[in-house]
Amino acid sequence: MAFEIPKISYSGAIREISIGTPERRLTVGGETSYPFYLFEGKMPHEPVVAFEVYDSPPEEWPPAVSQYFQDVFSDPILWVKRCIDQYQAQLICLRLVSADPNGANRPADEVASLVKEVASATPVPLIVWGCENAEKDAEVLPKVAEVCQGYFLIIGPATDKNYKKIGAAAIAYQHTLVASTPIDINLAKQLNILLGDLGVPDHQILMDPNIGGCSLGYGIEYTYTVMERARQAALTQDDKKLQFPMVANFATDVWKKKEAKITMEEEPKLGDPEKRGILLEALTGVTLLLAGADIVVMRHPVAIKLVQKTIKKLMETQKE
Repeated sequence: MAFEIPKISYSGAIREISIGTPERRLTVGGETSYPFYLFEGKMPHEPVVAFEVYDSPPEEWPPAVSQYFQDVFSDPILWVKRCIDQYQAQLICLRLVSADPNGANRPADEVASLVKEVASATPVPLIVWGCENAEKDAEVLPKVAEVCQGYFLIIGPATDKNYKKIGAAAIAYQHTLVASTPIDINLAKQLNILLGDLGVPDHQILMDPNIGGCSLGYGIEYTYTVMERARQAALTQDDKKLQFPMVANFATDVWKKKEAKITMEEEPKLGDPEKRGILLEALTGVTLLLAGADIVVMRHPVAIKLVQKTIKKLMETQKE
């Protein structure tokens, strides 16, 4: 008697979200089963890795990763070009660190002008990620949305403190919005409801579980559980307010960890710092993909390559 793998019947599906102009369109989502459960359903679109780029030179990147980009740190357009030409990036995440009130506090008009220059020079879809100060992002991101009309960006994060201004801009200028909540399924659902009430169309919403200090350890177990519960509700309970693709923006957190930055001289037992950082980032990325992320934002080219190879390997069974 042949063995039959037990299968779950899913009543829901994740929405497909398309970003970018018609010439550089990218679609994520569309899953009809748990991540990579290809014996039960379909993943019509592979998860995507976005290369992280800053709008100004980063100050705290360790040598293990900065060595790949330090000669283009001062020019985000050249930085993007490096990611695309040398590392075949399909998606770019431009972080607006210069807007941070605790840093350079660059004016909204200046930041938006730079973003438009980058968007104009970038031949792949673009995520524009604010400085994560809710008040400043509410000032900067609507301006970015306005000047970049027609580029169909992903803009965020939008939180419960600023979603009205950022959401209104997403509606007016037809950009996709990242709804960000602090690792809580109920808060995530509530923000999605609020965005819907505001008038943001479902096809313009992505979820960010705001993984925070998630890299390997207790934090990532908690994060995995929350993301998994969101997918369970979306797929098995047909909860339409959780049927959105998820973004996991974790590179900054991984590379600020002591284990990723400490040198061989300081702690020789931990081994080579670059290999250590690569493994931390790659393992975090794969774990979050298995939890349901459709887009992961990463930094180290070697870690990204490892994650992309893992995605290809996991997707092979769908082609058989």
